[in-house]
Amino acid sequence: MTAPTERDLEIIAKQLGREPRGVLAVAYRTPDGLPAVVKTAPRLPDGTPFPTLYYLTDPRLTAEASRQESAGVMREMTERLGADPELAAAYRAAHESYLAERNAIESLGTDFTGGGMPERVKCLHVLIAHALAKGPGVNPFGDQAVAIAADSGLRGTAIPADWPKYEPRHAPTDKH
Repeated sequence: MTAPTERDLEIIAKQLGREPRGVLAVAYRTPDGLPAVVKTAPRLPDGTPFPTLYYLTDPRLTAEASRQESAGVMREMTERLGADPELAAAYRAAHESYLAERNAIESLGTDFTGGGMPERVKCLHVLIAHALAKGPGVNPFGDQAVAIAADSGLRGTAIPADWPKYEPRHAPTDKH
C-alpha cells in the first residue's frame, strides 16, 4: 500500500469519472502499473460515513465484477455459504478482519463492512477490492471472483499473473 500521488489521484478520477474522496492509500496496483483499489477513510472529508474500506476503481475490474454479478455468481456463492460451515467461517473471518482494520482508522459504530459479509454475498466489487488489496487467502469469495476475472482475460494486465486459479470445492457425495 502506498500513499496516493497527484498522478494516482488524476488516474483514479478518470477511472471513476469524478473526483475521488477520502483516499488514504492505493491499496492495489495492476501489473500494468495502474491504481485499481483505493483504501478509503471510514468518514469522507464532509463527515459522511463511508464503510467501504477498499474501493475498486479500475474500469476493467469494475466491468468484470458487474459481469459476474449479472451471471449469477453471487447467488451461487450465497448458496455455498449456507451449505459449507468451513467456508462460512472463512468468510466471517474476512468480515472480522475488514471491520478491525477499518475500526483501527475510525470506528463508525457499526459492524457493517460490505459485500454482504458475513451472511451473504451482495457486491462482488467490494469482495474483489478486498481480495486484491489483501492478497489471496483472506476473503474466499473475493479470491474466487478475482480468479474468475483472471480466467476471463485479465490475468497479467489487471490481475497478477500468479493469482491462484479457482478450484471449486464440492461437498462429499453419498456413494450409496
